[in-house]
Amino acid sequence: MNDHDVIIVGGGQAGLAAAYAARTQGLTPVILEAGPEPVGSWPRYYDSLALFSPARYSSLPGLPFPDDPDHYPHRDEVVDYLRRYAGCLDTEIRTGHRVDAVTQDNGAFTVHATGETALTAPIVIAASGGFSRPHRPELSGLDTFTGHVLHSGEYRNPTPFAGQRVIVVGAGNSAVQIATELAGHAHVTLANRAPVKFAPQRPLGKDVHFWSAAVGFDHLPIGHLLKSPPATAVNDPGSYKAAILSGKPDQRRMFTTIDGDTVQWPDGTRERIDTILFATGFRPELSYLDPLGALASDGRPLQDRGLSTTHPGLAYVGLEWQRSFASATLRGVGRDARYVLRKLTGNRVSIGKRCCQPVG
Repeated sequence: MNDHDVIIVGGGQAGLAAAYAARTQGLTPVILEAGPEPVGSWPRYYDSLALFSPARYSSLPGLPFPDDPDHYPHRDEVVDYLRRYAGCLDTEIRTGHRVDAVTQDNGAFTVHATGETALTAPIVIAASGGFSRPHRPELSGLDTFTGHVLHSGEYRNPTPFAGQRVIVVGAGNSAVQIATELAGHAHVTLANRAPVKFAPQRPLGKDVHFWSAAVGFDHLPIGHLLKSPPATAVNDPGSYKAAILSGKPDQRRMFTTIDGDTVQWPDGTRERIDTILFATGFRPELSYLDPLGALASDGRPLQDRGLSTTHPGLAYVGLEWQRSFASATLRGVGRDARYVLRKLTGNRVSIGKRCCQPVG
Protein backbone atom coordinates (compact mmCIF):
# COMPACT_ATOMS: atom_id res chain seq x y z
CA MET A 1 0.00 0.00 0.00
CA ASN A 2 1.53 3.32 -1.10
CA ASP A 3 1.38 6.45 1.02
CA HIS A 4 0.88 8.79 -1.94
CA ASP A 5 0.03 8.79 -5.65
CA VAL A 6 3.09 10.89 -6.53
CA ILE A 7 6.11 12.09 -4.57
CA ILE A 8 7.77 15.19 -5.99
CA VAL A 9 11.32 15.95 -4.86
CA GLY A 10 11.87 19.71 -4.95
CA GLY A 11 9.49 22.59 -4.36
CA GLY A 12 10.81 25.19 -6.80
CA GLN A 13 9.21 26.11 -10.12
CA ALA A 14 9.68 22.60 -11.54
CA GLY A 15 8.18 20.85 -8.51
CA LEU A 16 5.23 23.22 -8.33
CA ALA A 17 4.52 22.73 -12.03
CA ALA A 18 4.74 18.96 -11.56
CA ALA A 19 2.24 19.13 -8.71
CA TYR A 20 -0.17 21.13 -10.87
CA ALA A 21 0.15 18.58 -13.68
CA ALA A 22 -0.45 15.71 -11.24
CA ARG A 23 -3.57 17.39 -9.88
CA THR A 24 -4.99 17.84 -13.36
CA GLN A 25 -4.49 14.10 -13.90
CA GLY A 26 -6.57 13.35 -10.82
CA LEU A 27 -3.59 12.41 -8.65
CA THR A 28 -2.78 13.57 -5.13
CA PRO A 29 0.90 14.54 -4.94
CA VAL A 30 3.13 15.49 -2.03
CA ILE A 31 6.09 17.83 -2.47
CA LEU A 32 9.25 17.35 -0.41
CA GLU A 33 11.29 20.56 -0.30
CA ALA A 34 14.68 20.79 1.42
CA GLY A 35 14.45 24.53 2.06
CA PRO A 36 12.24 26.55 4.40
CA GLU A 37 9.70 27.48 1.69
CA PRO A 38 8.76 26.30 -1.82
CA VAL A 39 10.49 28.96 -3.90
CA GLY A 40 13.48 27.06 -5.25
CA SER A 41 16.83 28.79 -5.66
CA TRP A 42 15.43 32.21 -6.48
CA PRO A 43 16.10 33.93 -3.12
CA ARG A 44 19.79 32.98 -3.42
CA TYR A 45 20.36 34.66 -6.78
CA TYR A 46 22.15 38.02 -7.03
CA ASP A 47 20.30 41.15 -5.99
CA SER A 48 19.96 42.79 -9.42
CA LEU A 49 18.75 39.69 -11.27
CA ALA A 50 15.78 40.24 -13.54
CA LEU A 51 14.17 37.79 -15.94
CA PHE A 52 15.13 38.04 -19.59
CA SER A 53 11.54 37.16 -20.51
CA PRO A 54 8.58 39.51 -19.96
CA ALA A 55 5.95 38.59 -17.40
CA ARG A 56 3.52 37.39 -20.09
CA TYR A 57 6.03 34.64 -20.99
CA SER A 58 7.09 33.84 -17.42
CA SER A 59 4.15 32.05 -15.85
CA LEU A 60 3.50 28.59 -14.51
CA PRO A 61 0.27 26.84 -15.59
CA GLY A 62 -2.91 28.23 -14.09
CA LEU A 63 -1.60 31.52 -12.68
CA PRO A 64 -0.54 34.43 -14.92
CA PHE A 65 2.36 36.53 -13.64
CA PRO A 66 0.87 39.70 -12.11
CA ASP A 67 1.19 43.37 -13.14
CA ASP A 68 2.26 44.70 -16.54
CA PRO A 69 2.64 41.68 -18.86
CA ASP A 70 5.45 43.44 -20.74
CA HIS A 71 7.67 44.19 -17.74
CA TYR A 72 10.71 42.09 -16.87
CA PRO A 73 10.15 40.71 -13.34
CA HIS A 74 12.83 41.17 -10.70
CA ARG A 75 14.14 38.27 -8.62
CA ASP A 76 11.98 39.23 -5.62
CA GLU A 77 8.86 39.38 -7.78
CA VAL A 78 9.52 35.80 -8.88
CA VAL A 79 9.90 34.71 -5.27
CA ASP A 80 6.57 36.34 -4.36
CA TYR A 81 4.91 34.75 -7.40
CA LEU A 82 6.12 31.26 -6.44
CA ARG A 83 4.89 31.75 -2.87
CA ARG A 84 1.46 32.67 -4.19
CA TYR A 85 1.46 29.75 -6.61
CA ALA A 86 2.37 27.27 -3.86
CA GLY A 87 -0.36 28.72 -1.65
CA CYS A 88 -3.13 28.05 -4.14
CA LEU A 89 -2.02 24.62 -5.38
CA ASP A 90 -4.15 22.65 -2.90
CA THR A 91 -1.19 20.29 -2.53
CA GLU A 92 0.66 19.07 0.54
CA ILE A 93 4.12 20.68 0.68
CA ARG A 94 6.56 19.47 3.33
CA THR A 95 9.41 21.94 3.78
CA GLY A 96 12.65 21.09 5.57
CA HIS A 97 12.56 17.64 3.99
CA ARG A 98 15.92 16.96 2.33
CA VAL A 99 15.73 13.72 0.37
CA ASP A 100 18.77 11.50 0.89
CA ALA A 101 17.85 8.42 -1.11
CA VAL A 102 15.21 6.84 -3.32
CA THR A 103 14.92 3.07 -3.50
CA GLN A 104 12.51 0.74 -5.29
CA ASP A 105 10.99 -2.60 -4.39
CA ASN A 106 8.27 -4.50 -6.28
CA GLY A 107 7.47 -1.46 -8.41
CA ALA A 108 7.03 0.93 -5.48
CA PHE A 109 9.48 3.73 -4.72
CA THR A 110 10.52 4.56 -1.17
CA VAL A 111 11.74 8.10 -0.56
CA HIS A 112 13.99 8.69 2.44
CA ALA A 113 14.37 12.21 3.86
CA THR A 114 16.73 13.21 6.65
CA GLY A 115 15.14 12.63 10.03
CA GLU A 116 11.73 11.83 8.53
CA THR A 117 9.59 8.73 8.07
CA ALA A 118 10.11 7.18 4.65
CA LEU A 119 7.28 7.63 2.13
CA THR A 120 6.19 5.34 -0.70
CA ALA A 121 4.58 5.97 -4.08
CA PRO A 122 4.39 4.35 -7.53
CA ILE A 123 5.56 7.60 -9.15
CA VAL A 124 8.51 9.83 -8.21
CA ILE A 125 9.24 13.13 -9.96
CA ALA A 126 12.78 14.44 -9.51
CA ALA A 127 12.28 18.21 -9.69
CA SER A 128 15.15 19.35 -7.52
CA GLY A 129 16.27 21.68 -10.25
CA GLY A 130 18.87 21.88 -12.95
CA PHE A 131 20.59 24.68 -11.01
CA SER A 132 21.30 22.98 -7.70
CA ARG A 133 25.04 22.35 -8.04
CA PRO A 134 27.40 25.20 -9.09
CA HIS A 135 29.78 24.10 -11.84
CA ARG A 136 33.40 25.19 -11.72
CA PRO A 137 35.67 24.08 -14.56
CA GLU A 138 38.86 22.30 -13.56
CA LEU A 139 41.69 24.76 -14.20
CA SER A 140 45.33 24.01 -13.58
CA GLY A 141 46.59 25.96 -10.60
CA LEU A 142 43.18 27.06 -9.36
CA ASP A 143 43.62 25.14 -6.12
CA THR A 144 46.75 27.21 -5.41
CA PHE A 145 45.21 30.61 -6.20
CA THR A 146 45.69 32.84 -3.16
CA GLY A 147 42.98 35.32 -4.08
CA HIS A 148 39.23 34.97 -3.66
CA VAL A 149 37.35 32.38 -5.74
CA LEU A 150 33.56 32.23 -5.92
CA HIS A 151 30.73 31.13 -8.19
CA SER A 152 27.92 33.31 -9.49
CA GLY A 153 25.63 31.38 -7.14
CA GLU A 154 27.48 33.05 -4.26
CA TYR A 155 27.52 36.57 -5.76
CA ARG A 156 25.00 39.08 -4.41
CA ASN A 157 26.09 42.63 -5.31
CA PRO A 158 29.24 44.55 -6.31
CA THR A 159 29.86 46.36 -3.01
CA PRO A 160 32.40 43.87 -1.52
CA PHE A 161 34.50 44.05 -4.72
CA ALA A 162 34.99 47.82 -4.89
CA GLY A 163 38.46 48.69 -6.19
CA GLN A 164 39.46 45.08 -6.83
CA ARG A 165 40.95 43.45 -9.92
CA VAL A 166 38.32 40.87 -10.90
CA ILE A 167 38.03 38.22 -13.61
CA VAL A 168 34.56 36.92 -14.43
CA VAL A 169 34.78 33.59 -16.26
CA GLY A 170 31.87 32.81 -18.58
CA ALA A 171 30.06 33.84 -21.75
CA GLY A 172 26.37 33.57 -20.88
CA ASN A 173 23.71 35.96 -19.65
CA SER A 174 24.74 35.84 -15.99
CA ALA A 175 28.44 36.28 -16.78
CA VAL A 176 27.81 39.37 -18.87
CA GLN A 177 25.26 40.84 -16.48
CA ILE A 178 27.49 40.38 -13.41
CA ALA A 179 30.65 41.57 -15.17
CA THR A 180 28.90 44.70 -16.42
CA GLU A 181 27.52 45.45 -12.97
CA LEU A 182 30.90 44.88 -11.30
CA ALA A 183 32.68 47.09 -13.85
CA GLY A 184 31.10 50.15 -12.24
CA HIS A 185 32.94 49.34 -9.01
CA ALA A 186 36.05 47.37 -9.97
CA HIS A 187 38.53 46.69 -12.80
CA VAL A 188 36.86 43.73 -14.50
CA THR A 189 37.78 41.36 -17.31
CA LEU A 190 35.28 38.95 -18.84
CA ALA A 191 37.33 35.86 -19.71
CA ASN A 192 36.03 33.17 -22.05
CA ARG A 193 37.17 30.63 -24.60
CA ALA A 194 35.21 32.22 -27.44
CA PRO A 195 33.80 35.73 -27.91
CA VAL A 196 30.41 36.43 -26.40
CA LYS A 197 27.57 36.34 -28.90
CA PHE A 198 24.79 38.87 -28.50
CA ALA A 199 21.17 38.89 -29.63
CA PRO A 200 18.93 41.97 -29.38
CA GLN A 201 16.36 41.59 -26.63
CA ARG A 202 13.67 43.40 -28.63
CA PRO A 203 14.18 42.87 -32.39
CA LEU A 204 11.74 44.95 -34.46
CA GLY A 205 10.30 46.37 -31.25
CA LYS A 206 9.08 43.02 -29.89
CA ASP A 207 10.72 40.95 -27.19
CA VAL A 208 12.63 37.97 -28.55
CA HIS A 209 10.25 35.66 -26.67
CA PHE A 210 7.37 37.03 -28.75
CA TRP A 211 9.14 35.88 -31.90
CA SER A 212 10.17 32.58 -30.31
CA ALA A 213 6.54 31.85 -29.41
CA ALA A 214 5.29 33.06 -32.79
CA VAL A 215 7.45 30.59 -34.74
CA GLY A 216 6.99 27.82 -32.18
CA PHE A 217 10.67 27.52 -31.26
CA ASP A 218 9.93 27.36 -27.53
CA HIS A 219 7.70 24.33 -28.08
CA LEU A 220 9.96 22.33 -30.39
CA PRO A 221 10.61 18.99 -28.61
CA ILE A 222 14.18 18.67 -29.85
CA GLY A 223 16.12 18.61 -26.58
CA HIS A 224 16.49 14.83 -26.61
CA LEU A 225 18.13 15.03 -30.04
CA LEU A 226 21.04 17.16 -28.80
CA LYS A 227 24.24 15.49 -27.64
CA SER A 228 25.06 18.63 -25.66
CA PRO A 229 23.19 21.91 -25.10
CA PRO A 230 24.10 24.48 -27.77
CA ALA A 231 25.72 27.78 -26.90
CA THR A 232 23.12 30.51 -26.69
CA ALA A 233 23.48 34.21 -27.34
CA VAL A 234 23.27 36.79 -24.56
CA ASN A 235 20.01 38.74 -24.57
CA ASP A 236 21.16 42.34 -24.92
CA PRO A 237 18.80 45.21 -24.07
CA GLY A 238 21.33 47.50 -25.75
CA SER A 239 23.73 48.10 -22.87
CA TYR A 240 25.83 44.94 -22.53
CA LYS A 241 27.59 44.88 -25.89
CA ALA A 242 28.16 48.63 -25.62
CA ALA A 243 29.73 48.18 -22.18
CA ILE A 244 32.16 45.55 -23.45
CA LEU A 245 33.06 47.63 -26.51
CA SER A 246 33.87 50.50 -24.15
CA GLY A 247 36.13 48.24 -22.10
CA LYS A 248 34.01 48.17 -18.95
CA PRO A 249 34.37 45.23 -18.66
CA ASP A 250 37.04 44.34 -21.18
CA GLN A 251 36.84 40.93 -22.84
CA ARG A 252 39.81 38.57 -23.23
CA ARG A 253 40.49 34.97 -24.11
CA MET A 254 40.85 32.66 -21.12
CA PHE A 255 44.01 32.98 -19.04
CA THR A 256 46.48 30.13 -19.47
CA THR A 257 48.05 29.65 -16.03
CA ILE A 258 47.57 30.58 -12.37
CA ASP A 259 50.49 31.10 -9.99
CA GLY A 260 49.66 32.30 -6.49
CA ASP A 261 47.67 35.51 -6.98
CA THR A 262 48.85 35.95 -10.57
CA VAL A 263 47.39 34.80 -13.89
CA GLN A 264 49.05 34.68 -17.27
CA TRP A 265 47.12 35.74 -20.35
CA PRO A 266 47.54 34.13 -23.80
CA ASP A 267 49.83 36.99 -24.95
CA GLY A 268 52.27 36.16 -22.14
CA THR A 269 51.49 39.10 -19.87
CA ARG A 270 51.07 38.38 -16.17
CA GLU A 271 48.73 40.19 -13.82
CA ARG A 272 47.84 40.12 -10.14
CA ILE A 273 44.17 39.27 -9.52
CA ASP A 274 42.06 39.75 -6.39
CA THR A 275 39.00 37.68 -7.32
CA ILE A 276 38.04 35.05 -9.89
CA LEU A 277 34.28 34.69 -10.24
CA PHE A 278 32.94 31.72 -12.20
CA ALA A 279 29.68 32.33 -14.01
CA THR A 280 29.91 28.91 -15.61
CA GLY A 281 26.49 27.48 -14.94
CA PHE A 282 25.06 24.77 -12.75
CA ARG A 283 24.43 21.05 -12.83
CA PRO A 284 21.46 19.12 -11.42
CA GLU A 285 21.87 17.62 -7.95
CA LEU A 286 20.34 14.16 -8.17
CA SER A 287 22.64 12.11 -5.95
CA TYR A 288 19.62 10.84 -4.01
CA LEU A 289 18.93 8.65 -7.06
CA ASP A 290 22.29 6.88 -6.79
CA PRO A 291 20.79 3.89 -4.92
CA LEU A 292 18.53 3.23 -7.90
CA GLY A 293 21.30 3.27 -10.48
CA ALA A 294 19.30 5.84 -12.44
CA LEU A 295 22.26 8.13 -13.18
CA ALA A 296 25.20 8.01 -15.56
CA SER A 297 28.74 7.98 -14.17
CA ASP A 298 28.92 11.79 -14.44
CA GLY A 299 25.69 12.28 -12.50
CA ARG A 300 23.47 12.97 -15.48
CA PRO A 301 20.04 11.34 -15.36
CA LEU A 302 19.45 8.50 -17.78
CA GLN A 303 16.26 9.83 -19.34
CA ASP A 304 14.43 10.51 -22.56
CA ARG A 305 12.32 13.69 -22.62
CA GLY A 306 12.02 13.56 -18.85
CA LEU A 307 11.12 9.89 -18.52
CA SER A 308 13.65 7.59 -16.84
CA THR A 309 15.06 4.98 -19.19
CA THR A 310 16.02 2.78 -16.25
CA HIS A 311 13.02 2.88 -13.88
CA PRO A 312 9.37 3.07 -15.03
CA GLY A 313 7.51 5.49 -12.80
CA LEU A 314 10.52 7.79 -12.33
CA ALA A 315 10.56 11.09 -14.20
CA TYR A 316 12.26 14.49 -14.23
CA VAL A 317 11.08 18.07 -14.59
CA GLY A 318 13.26 21.17 -14.87
CA LEU A 319 16.34 19.79 -16.64
CA GLU A 320 18.04 22.06 -19.15
CA TRP A 321 17.02 21.09 -22.70
CA GLN A 322 14.88 18.27 -21.30
CA ARG A 323 12.50 18.60 -24.23
CA SER A 324 12.92 22.13 -25.56
CA PHE A 325 14.87 25.37 -25.34
CA ALA A 326 12.54 26.55 -22.54
CA SER A 327 12.58 23.35 -20.45
CA ALA A 328 14.41 24.83 -17.46
CA THR A 329 12.45 28.11 -17.40
CA LEU A 330 9.26 29.31 -15.74
CA ARG A 331 7.47 29.26 -19.09
CA GLY A 332 8.72 25.80 -20.05
CA VAL A 333 8.50 23.57 -16.98
CA GLY A 334 4.70 23.40 -17.15
CA ARG A 335 4.70 21.86 -20.61
CA ASP A 336 7.31 19.29 -19.63
CA ALA A 337 5.48 18.44 -16.40
CA ARG A 338 2.24 17.90 -18.32
CA TYR A 339 4.06 15.68 -20.81
CA VAL A 340 5.68 13.36 -18.24
CA LEU A 341 2.56 13.07 -16.07
CA ARG A 342 0.43 12.12 -19.06
CA LYS A 343 2.97 9.52 -20.07
CA LEU A 344 3.20 8.13 -16.55
CA THR A 345 -0.56 7.88 -16.19
CA GLY A 346 -1.25 6.38 -19.60
CA ASN A 347 -2.43 9.60 -21.25
CA ARG A 348 -5.60 9.70 -19.21
CA VAL A 349 -7.88 12.62 -20.04
CA SER A 350 -7.16 15.74 -18.00
CA ILE A 351 -9.89 16.62 -15.51
CA GLY A 352 -9.23 20.32 -15.94
CA LYS A 353 -7.94 22.96 -13.58
CA ARG A 354 -7.79 21.89 -9.96
CA CYS A 355 -5.31 24.39 -8.56
CA CYS A 356 -4.53 27.99 -9.25
CA GLN A 357 -6.86 30.56 -10.69
CA PRO A 358 -5.84 33.80 -12.37
CA VAL A 359 -5.16 36.74 -10.11
CA GLY A 360 -7.24 39.81 -10.74
